[in-house]
Amino acid sequence: MRVFFLIISLFFLITKTSGQEEKKTKNLDSIQVNLKRSLDSILKNTTNDLNIIVLKQKLKEITPKKPKEEHIGWKDKANFSMLFNQSAFNFDWQGGGTSNVAGNTTLNYEFNYKKNSLTWDNKIIADYGLTFLKDEDFARKTSDRVEFNSRLGQKIGKSLWNYSLFTNFRSQFDKGYRFTKDPDTEETIRTEETHFFSPAFVQIGPGLLWKKRDNLHLNIAPVTSRMIFVDKEFTNIPDYKDGDYFGVDTGESSRFEFGGSLAAYAKYNVAKNISLEQILNLYSNYIEDPENIDIDYTLNVNLQVNKYITGSFAFQSIYDDNATSGFQIREVIGLGLKHEF
Repeated sequence: MRVFFLIISLFFLITKTSGQEEKKTKNLDSIQVNLKRSLDSILKNTTNDLNIIVLKQKLKEITPKKPKEEHIGWKDKANFSMLFNQSAFNFDWQGGGTSNVAGNTTLNYEFNYKKNSLTWDNKIIADYGLTFLKDEDFARKTSDRVEFNSRLGQKIGKSLWNYSLFTNFRSQFDKGYRFTKDPDTEETIRTEETHFFSPAFVQIGPGLLWKKRDNLHLNIAPVTSRMIFVDKEFTNIPDYKDGDYFGVDTGESSRFEFGGSLAAYAKYNVAKNISLEQILNLYSNYIEDPENIDIDYTLNVNLQVNKYITGSFAFQSIYDDNATSGFQIREVIGLGLKHEF
């Protein structure tokens, strides 16, 4: 009897469930019929041109986008800019100031190679600027740098890490002077302190490269050799003692260092037409005073007004106890012309 009542209960339950499912199916069929009628009415009351436009748009949305093909081989890019700055004050101006004209040119040239898991990135940076002050006999440099960076990378599996080998060369184009005043005549005296390849810095070392994209990467080289080259005419000057001229001893023209380096690069857009670029280089000499870490930090902010007109702000801070005991600070702001090719 219990089995009989159980079978009867299951039968009524199945019958009820089937009725509910049949009702749901009828409701769904009714909704689909009404939707089809409404859609047919809309299509009949609109022009064919509009229907075609809507259909093309929907096809674009549902069609999967083709993956971007990875570039193989060499690829280069160059950026050249000229910045100008001018200030003028007449004789009756009481607020103080010196009339001046300043100009600065910058060239960034990249030529990179990529094939499969191998990358070879190269970059040349050239920067030179002068300012002319009224009633001054000599022009003053606002910037002077030539730098070459080369880095070879081999990807480690499918991670963001790469084996790397980097080379860096850094020097300047023109002579650098120290300006003083003659106590008797009040005339400006300039004394040459540097020139091309004096000093010149060369670094090379293997390491590990973390590279998320071309504009965001970090290179760690715990085994790095560095050479500093200078002209003997400066190390023979009585004012410079051993190690006073960029760490090079008296009568010598070079200095060898062995240590570790870290190089970080990040570039991103902070707003429309405004990009921010940060470059950080650290170096520690294991042989002598490893706690005195050399620091070279650069911040570049670029405002693209239109295709050819640009505004820029550059800030650079250098700490190298072989050159001076404090931070070297450089800041340049201006509006000028820019061309990419």
